[in-house]
Amino acid sequence: MAKRAAVILAAGVSSRMNTMLPKVLHEVCGRPMLSYVLDACRAVDVEKIYVVVGYGADQVKERYGGHDDIVWVTQAEQKGTAHAVMCCKDELAGFDGDTLVLCGDGPLIRKETLKTLVDKHDSEQSATTLATAVLDDPSGYGRICRDSYGNIQGIVEDSDCDEKQLAIQEVNPSYYLFKNKILLEALEKVEPNNVKNEYYITDVLAIVLAAGHKVVAITAVRPEEAIGVNSRRQLSEVGRIMQDRVQDELMDGGVTIVDPDNTWIDARAQIGQDTVIEPFTYIHGIANIGKSCRIGPFAYLRNDTVIEDDVVLGVFTEVKDSVLGAGVRARHLNYIGDSEIGKNVNIGAGTITANFDGENINKTKIGDDSYVGSGVVIVAPVELAKGSKIESGTVVSKNSLIKPLKG
Repeated sequence: MAKRAAVILAAGVSSRMNTMLPKVLHEVCGRPMLSYVLDACRAVDVEKIYVVVGYGADQVKERYGGHDDIVWVTQAEQKGTAHAVMCCKDELAGFDGDTLVLCGDGPLIRKETLKTLVDKHDSEQSATTLATAVLDDPSGYGRICRDSYGNIQGIVEDSDCDEKQLAIQEVNPSYYLFKNKILLEALEKVEPNNVKNEYYITDVLAIVLAAGHKVVAITAVRPEEAIGVNSRRQLSEVGRIMQDRVQDELMDGGVTIVDPDNTWIDARAQIGQDTVIEPFTYIHGIANIGKSCRIGPFAYLRNDTVIEDDVVLGVFTEVKDSVLGAGVRARHLNYIGDSEIGKNVNIGAGTITANFDGENINKTKIGDDSYVGSGVVIVAPVELAKGSKIESGTVVSKNSLIKPLKG
């Protein structure tokens, strides 16, 4: 199996986003954009990932601390895409394999697309392989120019296209795979011959072609995968597409989502078979929901929530950083925070766990088979034994005397 590395371009400043946050850290369905690109690289057995950072470098590094396969490379001055790759030349020197070059602001990248690119590169034994896209509206993208036999002749930037080239619908979405040695040789010859005085990765392709090396372009990128995020509107557009992917995968796995357009589910959430998600439910963060549950409508599940099988969470119920055992019922107007709820516990309407005392977040524990009436306030820290019964309207604290259920 060929050895592979990846260079991810993540140094740019996006003025159009009007943000103080590094662009690649903006979230799509709960995860930073960069995370999706990293995952796609790992799915095709990339051994080392060189992430080129610049603006907000410390924030990006902090977010991904502890990832052993990431090597951070600083591009102190942003002078183009080829310049970003040049910043990695010391790290890539002596590497005898293939190097992917990708953009960090393309979260809709799919591992299947990268696998197609890798397989084509290996089977053709090409020096450089591109994955291209065909768009109904190619405006703004570099056009792929081919000869009458279908061989790639180069890439022409949108601003440089003549009338005939503007009509080309096959575009360059910046999915590149190079033989590393040839990439480094070509980088040495790139010149900033453009208005911006920048070094472009597309010029690397022209140099490789001029040297007589084999270059292949395969149309493998879906139109939505070509979208890079350069504005808040594009971020929103990408988020809608990613949300469709998240929900489609869940529905394929046996989850019923009653009204997908009015439901939002974090990409990190896991939901079991035959669970029903009612309209206006919002699931944010790492949430694990079991089988045969019913969630919503208007439910809000927050980070680090674990819901076991056959749980019902009804209208305007919020759960945060809690574990709910199998068979729990919390049907109306509840807040459950920082709690461990045992099996077959009934939580009446309007019940809340008061988990924050102004200084500390405290835990609530409720044993199996307990009954909590309506309008109850549980002032944590509290631990209720198995089979406890809380009368409606009670304020429970750690000093409260709780009666067990009869029988």
